[in-house]
Amino acid sequence: MNTSDHVLYLLKTRGPQSAQTLAELLGITSMGARRQLEAAQEKGLAEFADVADKVGRPSRRWHLTAAGHARFPDRHADLTLQLITQVRALFGEAGLDQLIAAREQDSEAQYRAALERAPSGLASKAGALAAARAAEGYMAEVEAQDDGSVLLVENHCPICAAATACQGFCRSELQVFRRVLGDECTVERAEHLLSGARRCVYLLRPVR
Repeated sequence: MNTSDHVLYLLKTRGPQSAQTLAELLGITSMGARRQLEAAQEKGLAEFADVADKVGRPSRRWHLTAAGHARFPDRHADLTLQLITQVRALFGEAGLDQLIAAREQDSEAQYRAALERAPSGLASKAGALAAARAAEGYMAEVEAQDDGSVLLVENHCPICAAATACQGFCRSELQVFRRVLGDECTVERAEHLLSGARRCVYLLRPVR
């Protein structure tokens, strides 16, 4: 991954960042990071906002534009939307529900197999689920919390177009996560891309 692509990747996975923070993550100078960001801005891929800090002058935070987000794969969104429209037209909402249910069953079987191979413990199970989701293009990762809970973070939604057209896909995923993780934890959606967040985040709390 070249430096310019790495900048976009960090903005995608970590959200708004200062040039200084990006420089430290990339191992380059602040001037080098600013040049990369300005080049991305000229291409319409990134922009900035000045954020007021507690003390001192505002800090500049860079983030992706819609075009920047579009640089990441979306699994042929146009074709997906056409298929959803056609299923609705031919079979109605009941037919679309059957399609979602079939996808749900396939995903659940795949995730169960991945979790069965993982060591015991919530962190290990969450890591296995994140790896399975990452392989599907969700750029998923886990973040352990001090209270023993785990965040399953999905920095990209490769089926965003489908989920926007039919939010049953999102409801389906939450239900699958709850079933495959079983009695080990509770699962709640903490951030939701379709509700205006920049990513989807699921909070996994261990059952005491």
